[in-house]
Amino acid sequence: MPKTTKQGRAKKDELPSTLQRSGRKAQETYAKTYDAAADQYDSEERAQRTAFASLKHTHEKVGDHWEPKDEKGPSDARAEERGARSSKPTAGGVDANATKQHLMELARRLDVPGRSRMSKAQLVEALQKANDRASAKARKA
Repeated sequence: MPKTTKQGRAKKDELPSTLQRSGRKAQETYAKTYDAAADQYDSEERAQRTAFASLKHTHEKVGDHWEPKDEKGPSDARAEERGARSSKPTAGGVDANATKQHLMELARRLDVPGRSRMSKAQLVEALQKANDRASAKARKA
């Protein structure tokens, strides 16, 4: 099912819940990529993976929604290799290529305990868990 209207706007009720709580640019990036990929691949699952991969180049997951990144580009090692078949792990929307300072700021915003003693890799993992908790909580509300 198309995620955009004839005018190119995202159909908010057709989007994943984290995108419904995100800005219009994130919604339209996902929706337009999804529609193009669905036409090309004829697979809903592959279209969804493609749309999220596109979104992760311009946005990062913060809590229960997506925010624009300071710099465009791949968000983690898997995105750098461009493919779901990569053996490298995904960071689940966390911009693992961001600076440690940026990750610390997000951890502060999400009130991640013990953040001041964490390495960059530990921050990425803690942010993934905090994002998952925030998304689950928002879905229940």
